[in-house]
Amino acid sequence: MVVPALEVDALRKSFGRRQAVDGMTFDIRAGELFGFVGSNGAGKTTTMRIILGVLTPDAGEVRWLGRPVDFAARRQFGYMPEERGLYPRMKVGEHLRYLGELHGLPPAAARAAAGRWIERLELSSCASEEVQNLSLGNQQRVQLAAALVHGPKALVLDEPFSGLDPVAVDVMRDVLAERAADRVTVMFSSHQLSLVERVCDRVGIVGGGRLIACGTVKELSEDADRRLLVDAPAAGEDWAAGLAGVEVVSREGTRTRLRLAKGADDQRVLHAALATGPVSAFVPEHPSLTELYRDLVARTRPPEEDAGETAGAGATAGATAGAGPSAGNRTEGGER
Repeated sequence: MVVPALEVDALRKSFGRRQAVDGMTFDIRAGELFGFVGSNGAGKTTTMRIILGVLTPDAGEVRWLGRPVDFAARRQFGYMPEERGLYPRMKVGEHLRYLGELHGLPPAAARAAAGRWIERLELSSCASEEVQNLSLGNQQRVQLAAALVHGPKALVLDEPFSGLDPVAVDVMRDVLAERAADRVTVMFSSHQLSLVERVCDRVGIVGGGRLIACGTVKELSEDADRRLLVDAPAAGEDWAAGLAGVEVVSREGTRTRLRLAKGADDQRVLHAALATGPVSAFVPEHPSLTELYRDLVARTRPPEEDAGETAGAGATAGATAGAGPSAGNRTEGGER
C-alpha cells in the first residue's frame, strides 16, 4: 500500500456567505507530480493557501506524513504564489540568499543554494539585477528558485508556468521532474491542460470548491464517454444520425469523430458504417485532458468567483517562514 505524503481531508472554507472550499479531499504521494486544475474561482488557490497555513480552514485537516501540519512541517514546504511575492528592489542573488536564511539555512549554505538555483534556472546573467528590472518570465524563474532554495520536501506551486516562453516552460518542467525523482512531493495548478497531461502523474479536477475527479488521465478516460474515429469514404454526412447514444463530434473529409454515451453499442456503429460501403478505419480514441475537463466541469454547477483567490493575492514566497514583503500590513489570507 502506498502511503500518501500530503493529505487534504474534508477541508471547508467560507468567506462570508461564499463557500470557497466545500469538503476538499485528496492525497499526494512522495515523488508524485500532481496537477490541480479547475476554472477561476473553483477553489484551487484557497486550498493551496490552507495547505501552506496562509489561511485557516473552517473545518477539515491537512496532514504531512500522517500528522497534522504544523509550523515545523511547513518549513519543509516550498510555496510559489500565483501573484509574485518578491521584493522588487532586492537583487536576485541577495533575495534568494535572504529567503534561504529565512527558512533556517546557515549563511554559507544559503549562498551556495542560491548560486545553484540561479545556475540551474539560467538566471546567471541577471543575478546582480534588481527583481523589478527583470522580464516577467525571469521573475517567474526567480519565484520558483525562491520556493526551492531551502531544499523543501514538498512544493505547492500556483500557476508556475504562467507567462513563460516555451524554452522557460521546458526548463521549469525539467526542474519539477528532477525534484519528483528525488522524492519531493509536487503539487501545481495550471490552466495549460496539455502541459499538465504531459507532465503529471495524476490530476485532480476541481469544481465548486470540491474535487470532482482524480486519477491518471487514463483512469479519468475510463469513466468518460467513448470516442471513435470512423473513416467511411462512401458515407454521407448523416450516416450516423439516429444511432442511439451516438453524437457526431466532427467530420473532416471522409473521417467522422463520434462520442458514444455509456451503454451505446459500438458494433451498431460499425454496421451502420459498413452499410455505406468500405470502412478504412474504425479506431477508438482516448480523450485529451482538455476534453475530459470540459465534460466533467459541464456536469457541475459553474463556480462563483473564489473570494479566497482574490482575498489573498499578495501572499509571498516567504509566507511559510512567517514573513513577506508586507507581512506586517496583511491580515490572514492577504486582505489589507
